Amino acid sequence: MAQTPRVAIVTGAARGIGAATARRLAAEGHSVAVVDLKEGDAEATATAITSEGGTAIAVGADVSDSDQVSAAVAQIAERLGPPAILVNNAGVIRDNLLFKMSDDDWDTVMGVHLRGSFLMSRAAQAHMTRQGWGRIVNLSSSSALGNRGQANYSAAKAGLQGFTKTLAIELGKFGVTANAVAPGFIATDMTRATAQRVGMDFEEFTKAAAAGIPVRRVGQPEDIAATIAFLTSEEAGFVSGQVIYVAGGPLD
Repeated sequence: MAQTPRVAIVTGAARGIGAATARRLAAEGHSVAVVDLKEGDAEATATAITSEGGTAIAVGADVSDSDQVSAAVAQIAERLGPPAILVNNAGVIRDNLLFKMSDDDWDTVMGVHLRGSFLMSRAAQAHMTRQGWGRIVNLSSSSALGNRGQANYSAAKAGLQGFTKTLAIELGKFGVTANAVAPGFIATDMTRATAQRVGMDFEEFTKAAAAGIPVRRVGQPEDIAATIAFLTSEEAGFVSGQVIYVAGGPLD
């Protein structure tokens, strides 16, 4: 089924899952706002999309800052049109064991993941409800089930699941769905940083992870982008309030 071209926003889209998702949504025919903390960082993804024949703009914004979010969404609506798809992917890690975790470690992770998703969703839903159609996808994680050294990240990702279900309840009557994708081990800069934290070579780290995954491989950003592409499609209109673990096997 051909997709109706929409305007999509993907946060944290300079690299990794965000970049793969932005490129996939552009390939589906959507115009994509590539959002990252610095516009220059988002530029590479936007350029890659336009070089492949798609439509994209790079937008710099701190998603945890209310004024910057409002300005960014207004800019996107003006330059591309009213957004109908939002993928809240922006994220950071500040891993540490609880007794070593600082206030700032906690606040930074909560600010980007939870506050950022709230601010972006609040700003974007105004455009979606007016159109009578919208798709919001929040990036959770298998860490929502608990993970050593990630009390902040686990709490934020679990919080996003409750946030997602509430959005689905509130926005459904306006034609807006909300779902969460919870990746397992995905080969990205973030998992590379985790390997460094635990003192392992990244190749050995991924090999060890793959051994515990039923499909016997780690995930790639494109695996997540494919799931997001479905959830943001016309066909997914009856799927809302769900948390989909994309992890190569059952987790919860």
